[in-house]
Amino acid sequence: MGRKMEFVGVVSSDKMDKTVVVTVESLEKHPIFKKYIRRRKTFKAHDEKNECRQGDKVLIRQCRPLSKDKSWRVVNILEKQE
Repeated sequence: MGRKMEFVGVVSSDKMDKTVVVTVESLEKHPIFKKYIRRRKTFKAHDEKNECRQGDKVLIRQCRPLSKDKSWRVVNILEKQE
């Protein structure tokens, strides 16, 4: 298996059991217009102890598929939302 990917993102939903939806933002430069574009992608990540809350900044790592569309794990919580 290739190198495992890691992303830092913000939890946008924690309504499911042991699963959080993490939004990852990235900036890309447009090839022609040279203007920066903000891209957003959402991932479903496994949160074993249900510790994450909406607004938390988390580090997620790719893993084997855990369900139909969940193949990421929360490694740790970098920032807690008050």
